[in-house]
Amino acid sequence: MKARFGIGLAVDLMKEGYKVTRAGWNGKGMYAAYQKGYPDGIPCNAQTAKTWGLNEGDLFKCRPYLQLKCADGTYAMWAPSTSDVLAEDWMIVE
Repeated sequence: MKARFGIGLAVDLMKEGYKVTRAGWNGKGMYAAYQKGYPDGIPCNAQTAKTWGLNEGDLFKCRPYLQLKCADGTYAMWAPSTSDVLAEDWMIVE
């Protein structure tokens, strides 16, 4: 049986580069990961420029964030729900 733990350890592990999941998630293949963001900025593409009223190529600075791999194989920026925060069934993805 895989070790299970709470959100605090899950976040710490994500910051170390691990992907984590919950036993209670119904979607197959779902996991959360930490993205370091772009504190020094990266040139923004046309879509980002249009969305934020910038020029394509302007430096776009982004803070760190959590990302979720969804059951359908897509990815989304993610904020854990209350149920996720209080859960004790977090596990490292192997």
